[in-house]
Amino acid sequence: MADLLNIGLSGLAANKTSLAVTGHNITNVNTPGFSRQDTVQATRIPQFSGAGYIGSGTTLTDVRRSYSEFLTTQVRTSTALSSDVEAYRSQIEQLDSLLAGTTTGITPSLQKFFSSLQTAAEDPANIPARQLVLSEAEGLARRFNTVYDRISEQNEFINKQMVAVSDQVNRLATSIASYNEAIAVAAANGQQPNDLLDAREEAIRQLSTYVGVTVVAQDDNSVNLFVGSGQPLVVGSTTSRLEVVPGQGDPTRFEVNFVSGGSSQGITSLLTGGELGGLIRYRAETLDPTLNSLGRLALAVSDQVNTQLGQGLDLKGQVGTALFGDYNDTALATLRVRAFSSNTGNVQPALNITDSSVLTTSDYRLEYDGTNYTARRLSDGEAMTLTPSGPYTYPQTLAFTDAAGRDQGFELVIDSAPAAGDQFLLQPTRRGATSIEVVLDQPDQLAFAAPVRAEAALQNGGSGSISQPDLIAAGASPIDATAISAALPVALTYNGAGAFESPPGTPVAGLARIPAGAFVPGQLNTYELDLGGGNRVSFTVSGRPEDGDSFSLSFNTNGVSDNRNALKLVDLQSKQTVGVDKTVGIATGVSFTDGYGDLVERVGTLTAQARQDSEATGAILKQATDNRDSLSAVNLDEEAANLIKFEQYYNASAQVIQVARSLFDTLINTFR
Repeated sequence: MADLLNIGLSGLAANKTSLAVTGHNITNVNTPGFSRQDTVQATRIPQFSGAGYIGSGTTLTDVRRSYSEFLTTQVRTSTALSSDVEAYRSQIEQLDSLLAGTTTGITPSLQKFFSSLQTAAEDPANIPARQLVLSEAEGLARRFNTVYDRISEQNEFINKQMVAVSDQVNRLATSIASYNEAIAVAAANGQQPNDLLDAREEAIRQLSTYVGVTVVAQDDNSVNLFVGSGQPLVVGSTTSRLEVVPGQGDPTRFEVNFVSGGSSQGITSLLTGGELGGLIRYRAETLDPTLNSLGRLALAVSDQVNTQLGQGLDLKGQVGTALFGDYNDTALATLRVRAFSSNTGNVQPALNITDSSVLTTSDYRLEYDGTNYTARRLSDGEAMTLTPSGPYTYPQTLAFTDAAGRDQGFELVIDSAPAAGDQFLLQPTRRGATSIEVVLDQPDQLAFAAPVRAEAALQNGGSGSISQPDLIAAGASPIDATAISAALPVALTYNGAGAFESPPGTPVAGLARIPAGAFVPGQLNTYELDLGGGNRVSFTVSGRPEDGDSFSLSFNTNGVSDNRNALKLVDLQSKQTVGVDKTVGIATGVSFTDGYGDLVERVGTLTAQARQDSEATGAILKQATDNRDSLSAVNLDEEAANLIKFEQYYNASAQVIQVARSLFDTLINTFR
């Protein structure tokens, strides 16, 4: 009877525990990261009798959680990837809407500005039309400024978000280290603390939403976590931390440092995965190049328009003044160079733009070793050739070219020698869109007229005609009106034998037919005249001039009805002036509109790709989560069935005890 009673009691104890585990599963059905648990039973050691071994009941050997390291790792990896893509997509969609919007983008303002120039060119003496040009130029500059401000605000948001995310990473790392310690203690008896393991795994999963981590299990049931290229964030119960600080080269771009003990290491470029990885990737791949592309376009617009205006005359016959501000102003040139915070010297170089048409969209890094300078283009890591090479005398101006001999479009002015080891971040185009401004406020000062005019003598007997000269090369912009005026007037007298002379019998100095040869009556003949000082004009002579017919080129003292320079300003809209490569024989580049269109297209393509990646990574994460849940998640229907099953087992075990009692009572009654 005693054996039967013990068997029944063992069944009661086992099924009571099974019922408790089932109830625990049911109550934690909505607990994040909880893994379903079940009991593992085994028979007790049997007792030997003459008839053989007789069983002595059951015992529980383990409370086991349904868990797969492979499936859990898949979820963790998919979570980090999905969070990375979502963070990237949320930012780039905002940028895409800003750049491509009809009310927020640059293209509408560019079109309005050039449309106003076209209108003014049709009536160059019309003051209201000229005032409209100034108004649209102001609108274009403000649009550049506004777009830069919006993108800069996004950069500030990224900085703040990086700080917030790093705080969450550090909090979770501390929590995981605490779990490690508790699990190591609890597992010392040889059994697994299931709920602690689940809680730690959920903390690691949450951590992977913020940054990609590598998990390495240890023999004492703790885990070590690594970020970046193997930096140990959690080792047992010890944690390191991430610290987000202003960048050494650019304090407006926050960087991530790995802090362990008293040492700090920059790991920004090493981090991948999670929200932090997505933000860093977006900033490096999209935000910074966009700011630089926008700045390059603003510099090109300012440079080309100002340069062209400097080659014409205004309504007062004066050389044209700049419409946009000087982008090589001392303050602006200084802002393009950022000294690293680790520098020991106090030198502050200035970066001047020398050719806006060949500027790239990259930043550069300059280092000084105490004797020589080295520079590298950060977009592709290519080393730059600096001219001149050392030894240096100060103040010193350095020009930059790449391995293919391409001028980078800027020069660096250094007043004195930096300290050995000093570094500088060069940003030629970063602030171009925020620094563009309109400085011209008098519409009559817009230089729409060309400096040289031509006319045929009234007494000419032939049908020859001359076109208005086109200034095809200016020695400088603004032009030297005094020098050009001194070279004029020039008289061209046809000698009847296919040449022009001045005076008769003397070839015209600096005059050349293009292509070379004699004048062909009845056809369009192109000529170029060198005015000295690098100034050249081009014009055509057509018809059939007679011997002695004369034409003259003179300074356009009063160009009220002249729109030739205005038409050149209009032509800038389609002229290849952005990203020009002058080393291939024929200069190649894009226009203002196409340059901005390329930027919008690039961002739009990346946005579409980010959306596709978001859908793909979301599906991968859902599949990984479903696979894990199919094994580990609580199924209420299954648990309800288990409740009934274990209840019946419990009742049956109680019935065994009841039978043992009845047998014992019967035995006792036989002796009464």
